[in-house]
Amino acid sequence: MKKITLLMGLCCFFTGFSQAPAGYYSTATGTGFTLKTQLYNKIKGHTDRGYAGLWTTYSTSDRDHQNENDNTIFDLYSENQTGADPYTFIYSTEQCGTYSVEGDCYNREHMIPQSVFNSAAPMVSDAHFIPPTDGKVNGLRSDFPHGMVAIASTTTQNGGKLGTSAVSGYSGTVFEPANAFKGDIARMYFYFATRYENTVASYTYAMFNRTSNQVFTTSFLNMLLTWHANDPVSAREIERNNAIYARQGNRNPFIDNPSYVTAIWGAAPGGGSTDTTAPSIPLNLTSNAKTSTSVSLTWSASTDNVAVTGYEVYRGTTLVTTTTSTTYNVTGLTASTAYTFSIKAKDAAGNKSASSATLSVTTNAATTPTKTELYLSEYVEGSSNNKALEIKNETSASISLANYSIKKQTNGAGAWSTGLTLTGTLAVNGKYVIVNSGTASTCYSTTTANLSTAAGEMTFNGNDAIGLFKNGVLIDVIGTFNGGTANFGADVTLRRKATATTPKATYAAADWDVLGLDACSGLGNKVSLGNEKETLKNFTEISVFPNPNNGNFTIQFDVNSENNTVEIFSILGQKVFEKSGIKTNTIEISNLEKGVYFIKVNNQNTTNNKKVLVN
Repeated sequence: MKKITLLMGLCCFFTGFSQAPAGYYSTATGTGFTLKTQLYNKIKGHTDRGYAGLWTTYSTSDRDHQNENDNTIFDLYSENQTGADPYTFIYSTEQCGTYSVEGDCYNREHMIPQSVFNSAAPMVSDAHFIPPTDGKVNGLRSDFPHGMVAIASTTTQNGGKLGTSAVSGYSGTVFEPANAFKGDIARMYFYFATRYENTVASYTYAMFNRTSNQVFTTSFLNMLLTWHANDPVSAREIERNNAIYARQGNRNPFIDNPSYVTAIWGAAPGGGSTDTTAPSIPLNLTSNAKTSTSVSLTWSASTDNVAVTGYEVYRGTTLVTTTTSTTYNVTGLTASTAYTFSIKAKDAAGNKSASSATLSVTTNAATTPTKTELYLSEYVEGSSNNKALEIKNETSASISLANYSIKKQTNGAGAWSTGLTLTGTLAVNGKYVIVNSGTASTCYSTTTANLSTAAGEMTFNGNDAIGLFKNGVLIDVIGTFNGGTANFGADVTLRRKATATTPKATYAAADWDVLGLDACSGLGNKVSLGNEKETLKNFTEISVFPNPNNGNFTIQFDVNSENNTVEIFSILGQKVFEKSGIKTNTIEISNLEKGVYFIKVNNQNTTNNKKVLVN
């Protein structure tokens, strides 16, 4: 643990045995694994205080007398060494119990999981490797080994991480504690490997190699040696060791004499010095595939003095993701848009390379999916008799309505109505408007509607499901039927989102924008122009391209037109653009926000209109 300041009187600790009773280690005279066995013979046979006895041990072994010095439980899974603790625990009164979030209670954390030794005594209650920790983080760590994390899936409030392993040769999930406590935990592991030398070879655990001497796999051993070297013994550990000795009658020799670690297992790689070498810059960043909304990236692997643990993918200056692969598919992009990408490599110590060379990629143009069926595009459930429905044809051909009908299911339950049969032909991009014959002219003119009727299907309320049927089969619906939701559409206008224009036989509220009472201005491609309501038609005298687009497009007029005036309205009738006196046959429009717009072009003799979709 790094933050705690050691008293000057403890300086001699690093070369002697000042915490242990005189002569305690007098028989520990060997080196290597012989020394380990000598230490085992000294610390074995301790007094087992039982699993419940750990709570009593914590009253003296794990109290904060160094950092905040507030006598709370010292929890190395939550203690913050660089600022205020995110939470604290009061001894006895806040032990677990149950928990749901960090800070609820403290528990007993077996650094070597109980499952490794089948919860057998005395291991299950040996306080030297079972400190108190936050219950939530204890559960998060579960039985996963301690290790270095490559990509974190969860980060605790004091910086601990759960995620994919950066330990060489191990690809599973690991838990990485905060840097300030890695040495504390490493010395608990060395204690366990020594105290249970007689049984440890039979334990199956990702960190162990099933031997009684080295105990650890080489990769995990090197990690623990580094943790031990980089985070020296602290005053807190010394106090804890003394308190447990008073209860159990044995000590952790690697706290009393840290040099025992290197005498038995050797020095940490690089002498335990902190890794400050960054990986090499990723090279050969290319895109091997792209669509209108995605770009697939690939690059050459970087190298590092220890190991590359992952790569950061950037779109411009924005971090998109971290990955251990040398390929990544960036999604959620906009069609016909230029993007820049770059990659950085990183290692387990957090060193990052400089950015790779920047790659510029323009996504493909958007493709308009082929529509094959009519759909309900608008629903008005207004005041009094203001009831209206709109059906739209976005297929590539005109469609006869002879096989279509509208049916109602009252209150979303029972039988569907006989049905309101439709007639006529609906042109490409045409809208078919049905209104209640009592609809007020301020909402929609009954003479302008394709069908004005007093039929029961057009007397719906906000809890009546309305279905579009083809040959007697439901193909699209507004509202939930056969057990509907009350008032899903009372006193509102529902307008189909431009991203949800495929008919569905199951109602999805997310497919619809909700407008207020008597919002009728969108019916039949109408927009509000002052006090005037005008039905928009498609003419060939003007064209818009691309359509759909990303807010930047061109309007082209008939080459013989002159003195054109262009106005652009939102779907709610708000004018967002106007320019007059245009004598060229094209005009460029830019930076319109996402939505549906209506373009009105006036010249000397005619008024022409066009609809445009901005994705």
